[in-house]
Amino acid sequence: MEPTLNFIAYLIYLPVVIVLTWYVAHTLFKNSKVFMLDIFHGKTDIATATNKLFETGFYLLNLGFAFWIMEISYGIGSNRSMLEVLSAKIGGFCIYLGIMLFFNLYLFFRGRRIAKAKSLALAPLPKVEG
Repeated sequence: MEPTLNFIAYLIYLPVVIVLTWYVAHTLFKNSKVFMLDIFHGKTDIATATNKLFETGFYLLNLGFAFWIMEISYGIGSNRSMLEVLSAKIGGFCIYLGIMLFFNLYLFFRGRRIAKAKSLALAPLPKVEG
């Protein structure tokens, strides 16, 4: 039986997707604190807790997906084949990660818009003198 490069491909794939996921999550949730504070009207405790829960869910979904698509179902016989498989796997994961990033941004902007609309609806009407 001829040795394959699958194990080496896995050893390259795993750190790359883990670091990519960490970088995107770190950047997204470091900057989303502003949105959360706005959505929760400056209530730091609930904004921080909600942001942390979103971050945890982000890690679980994305790392879970990365591990789920990790399988290479055939033997990789050459370095060229390994690079082609890795580029498809990592490239596909990057596209997925980008979609998840924009989906989270959509949720943050939507939450902010809804919070602003509710605060405007609850704001007292100006008195009309006449």
